[in-house]
Amino acid sequence: MQESPQVSIGPEDARWAAEAVQRVRGEVHKAIVGQDRVLDETLLALLCGGHAVIEGVPGLAKTLLIATLARSLSMQFSRIQFTPDLMPSDITGTEVIEEDRASGTRSLRFVRGPVFANLVLADEINRTPPKTQAALLEAMQERQVTVGGVAHRLPSPFFVLATQNPIEQEGTYPLPEAQLDRFMLNIRIGYPTEAEELEIVQRTTGSAAVVTEAVMDAEELSRVQSIVRAVPVAEHVTRLALRIVRATRVARQGETMGEVPPLVRDYVAWGAGPRASQFLILAAKARALMTGELHVRPEHLHAVALPVLRHRIVTNFNAEADGVDSERIIRSLLEGVPVDASAEGRPLDRLLS
Repeated sequence: MQESPQVSIGPEDARWAAEAVQRVRGEVHKAIVGQDRVLDETLLALLCGGHAVIEGVPGLAKTLLIATLARSLSMQFSRIQFTPDLMPSDITGTEVIEEDRASGTRSLRFVRGPVFANLVLADEINRTPPKTQAALLEAMQERQVTVGGVAHRLPSPFFVLATQNPIEQEGTYPLPEAQLDRFMLNIRIGYPTEAEELEIVQRTTGSAAVVTEAVMDAEELSRVQSIVRAVPVAEHVTRLALRIVRATRVARQGETMGEVPPLVRDYVAWGAGPRASQFLILAAKARALMTGELHVRPEHLHAVALPVLRHRIVTNFNAEADGVDSERIIRSLLEGVPVDASAEGRPLDRLLS
């Protein structure tokens, strides 16, 4: 997670931040039709300083969405097309031997790879071997690259937006759960509506060119991130977030199996860890700010729970046999959680009974 200095916010700060995000959204929509939820969730990751993985079938403009978003931000953008023969050094960079013609001496010089950018598009991240995936994910976590024993800091801000195709798994290398957990959000992109698809065809088959302008720079983004972290959260809302996350776990310290929600007990092998609680609160703060509000409410938790939790719940064989996925489990948990203060102090298990 990227650290930002703590600040106090007022209505003017929230209004400025919401307007700045709205400008970015407007620029992206010059090239992207619809997909409001996907765009908002991607912006949530940027505002929180986190990384995101976007899943969807081919042809849904995943790459175009990220590239257009990068053009709307005045920051360095890099695209890496992952393939089975991609090596870690192709991403991080490598040392080359340089000779000084005047003195005849040779020295090593580090040539930076495409990961040295503010926003990195990792296209089809599951098509490269684990060794190369690990090199990128290490950079995501440490925000630096170590080559030859020397650490090279990555630029700030630094984001990785990865894409995956969920339907074609032949010849792919699925990310392990521990590595998926490093992505703040797992975003699912679906087919457009008929009206949206009609507009897409009309826009892209004509001669008009789309020009996307940069409307936010790194300094402004850093300010928005600081404001996000300063959004206040009441303790009962934080406890509600914890109860949602802890309810996904089959084994909880100090509790018996009888206290676990039935759907979780029957279909979950491993639940979400503490990082999910952190990201749930942080994403809810960003969600509140994007809607122009000055504090987090339970409905903001509901709005961000799916992308935060869906890749952090590992289902078992029974779930696969019965057609139950992590998204259904999360929705079931949220249905038992009211979006008002009446949930304060009440165990989630009772809310779900």
